[in-house]
Amino acid sequence: MGSKKNRKPITKRIEKLRNKIINTVRKLDIERARLFTESYKKNENKPLILRRAMSLSYVLENMTIAIDPNELVVGDKAIEPRNGDVSPEMAVDWINEELENLPIRPQDQFKVSSRDISELREEIFPYWEGKTLKEAINNAMKGEIRRAIQEGVFILNQTDHGQGHILPNMEKWLKKGICGLKKDVEEHINKFKSCASKNYRKFNFYKSALITLEASEVFIKRYADLSKEMASNFDGMEKENLYKISEICTNLINRPPITFREAIQALWFLIVIIQIESNVTSISPGRLDQYLFSYYLKDINSGNISKIHAQEILENLWINFNKIVFLRSSESAQYYAGFPMGFNIAIGGQNIDGKDATNELSYMCLKAQEDIGFPQPNLSVRLHSTTPTDFLLEVCKAISYGDGQPQLFNDEVIIPALLNCGYSYEDARNYAIVGCVEISVPGNTMGLTNAAMVNMVKILELTMNNGVSRTTQHQVGTKTGTLSTFEDFEEAFEKQLKHFISLMVRGSRIVEKMHASMVPTPFLSTVIDNCLEKRKDVTDGGAKYNFSGVQGVQIANIADSLIVIKKVIYEDNLLDLKSFNVILDKNYEDAEEIRQMLIYKLPKYGNDIEEVDNLANKWAKKYCKLIEEHKNYRGGQFHPGFYTVSAYIPMGFVVGATPDGRKAFSPLADGGLSPMRGLDVKGPTAILKSVSKIDLLLASNGSLLNLKFLPSFFETDGAFKHFSAFLRTFVDLKVQHVQFNVISSKILREAQKEPQNYRNLLVRVAGYSAFFVELSKEMQEEIIMRTEHTG
Repeated sequence: MGSKKNRKPITKRIEKLRNKIINTVRKLDIERARLFTESYKKNENKPLILRRAMSLSYVLENMTIAIDPNELVVGDKAIEPRNGDVSPEMAVDWINEELENLPIRPQDQFKVSSRDISELREEIFPYWEGKTLKEAINNAMKGEIRRAIQEGVFILNQTDHGQGHILPNMEKWLKKGICGLKKDVEEHINKFKSCASKNYRKFNFYKSALITLEASEVFIKRYADLSKEMASNFDGMEKENLYKISEICTNLINRPPITFREAIQALWFLIVIIQIESNVTSISPGRLDQYLFSYYLKDINSGNISKIHAQEILENLWINFNKIVFLRSSESAQYYAGFPMGFNIAIGGQNIDGKDATNELSYMCLKAQEDIGFPQPNLSVRLHSTTPTDFLLEVCKAISYGDGQPQLFNDEVIIPALLNCGYSYEDARNYAIVGCVEISVPGNTMGLTNAAMVNMVKILELTMNNGVSRTTQHQVGTKTGTLSTFEDFEEAFEKQLKHFISLMVRGSRIVEKMHASMVPTPFLSTVIDNCLEKRKDVTDGGAKYNFSGVQGVQIANIADSLIVIKKVIYEDNLLDLKSFNVILDKNYEDAEEIRQMLIYKLPKYGNDIEEVDNLANKWAKKYCKLIEEHKNYRGGQFHPGFYTVSAYIPMGFVVGATPDGRKAFSPLADGGLSPMRGLDVKGPTAILKSVSKIDLLLASNGSLLNLKFLPSFFETDGAFKHFSAFLRTFVDLKVQHVQFNVISSKILREAQKEPQNYRNLLVRVAGYSAFFVELSKEMQEEIIMRTEHTG
């Protein structure tokens, strides 16, 4: 099972497309950078939002496009799949520094040609020096904010690329089509013309939106023309397919999609164009099984399509999600290892009336993942108390294949959490997932769900050490003074948390302000509700709901460390704070016996032990409340969450030895609410019970729980029945999220030794899956070390 599953895509055509992705070598692609720069130079006298729109238009009209005669769904943001393109308006400094190193760096390698290096350095980068988003943000980050970032107390995201992390209104895009959206914008322009001279900024927003929609028509027409031209060079099935592509693309220019294939093609074009506009991650399709079902049902009932062909089209879409990867800096690649593009699709769950929403497409999406077995899309299943047993068993089957997909979300806690933060019942029940595990609502929310990550373990270190970093010896936090009691310690910890969260908020507001002023997204704004009515770009607060999500890192280390501090220092008096700090400063040198005692003799989070689990809940709740006190730049609330992507490894690099027995610079606990590796010894149900004690109604931005099962578990009699009962327990305990690696450490060790034989081996990293052999050795080792459960 697991890694040994023999993939059988629905047709030979899909198998060819799948193999093409597997065998593709990633390269740096500079065409967008070249075209964007040319357009910016030509339009320097134009208002910025118009320059953005005109640049997107110029790229869509002039970029090189290609069609594989086998593909049923066309479109890409680069000439070849899995190319990493450069967005110079966002950043050029780190790219310039890393160009020669891109092919050999430990994580996320890209081949680079010497000719492209020369063009970037001689013609493109010089123009953007002093003009990029990254430079503006860096210059604005001063004093305590800059120091906290440098010391690793928190990180601010989206500082060198577009914001993304959003669910476009796919239903609106499909129902209206480009022609309908153009009509909406034109009506707004006509209404606004009389007062345009008084507010050119708002009028230019409408003009920019119209420019991008017209450019999208041109882009799609180019595919219509190319496919028709190519058809003359082919025979049989390929010729027929190319003519069909031309027909579909032509239809999408003139009217909304009508058929299932047209709807999927329209969906994919929307995602590609948003990617080209600002080079972003986590543009999530949302509840695909809901908004595509009427197209599917109509085609099936009319005999316009067979179930096999519908599955074939869906699996082509699944493959397309893996065409697009994201070029990150070496530092950023440590935090987001393995290209987590965040094309998250949510299936199942409830409809807006609270009834089960599972349909035939829900099952087809599971089959697509089973057949294709790629990292993207990031498939999520919504569960609730009345999820059908048949569907749950199919979910268990999909999990058993060992791709780390699908991941599971619990309506019973997530919907109330969204109601608590101001969403309507209709919107809360329609929630979907953004990126990894972040919770949002389709079409009307700018959630900025990955605005920042707060290193709670570093803040605990500063609390212990009078505000001094154990790794740099710098005075980073406020001085805590004498901490005579555990109550004193907790009060000091809360004071430090409050201080750094305040700094993080100030930094996040700067980032959001710079996005709104420097890199608006008029095309994206056409598919987010309220932007046109409010005459505001989505980056400037145009959406109905405006949030910013901030992750707390890492609750397991916090709970495990606090129970040690409470017992060893303040209750049993085995050590005082000063002598414990000396031991930690020396990284447990000559104190291994004490370290072993701290690891194995004290309670550990994840084992259903009340005392330590209550500490986890207490500090998770305090963190959430402190986050919720603040407003973002767009006037919305900050939302707390608990997930880390792969950041728990680099965030561990900046933390010294900790009271839970963890050594300096080693990884923190993985996930967000997962126990520390190897310390969850009472089985998976005990882990669920520990997590359930945390008030997850407050974690409205999402949380993450990783579990690892051996493949042998799913080979036993009644395995799916037992596992589905475990998932019912997950729902009943109101745990927000859970995901699974189903693979043995033995197979992973084999993959390390013979990577050429395991190129398509998937593992769950954090809130996403990735090809194991594309991860750095350090990331691979961390995954291997996770606790293996046998049931």
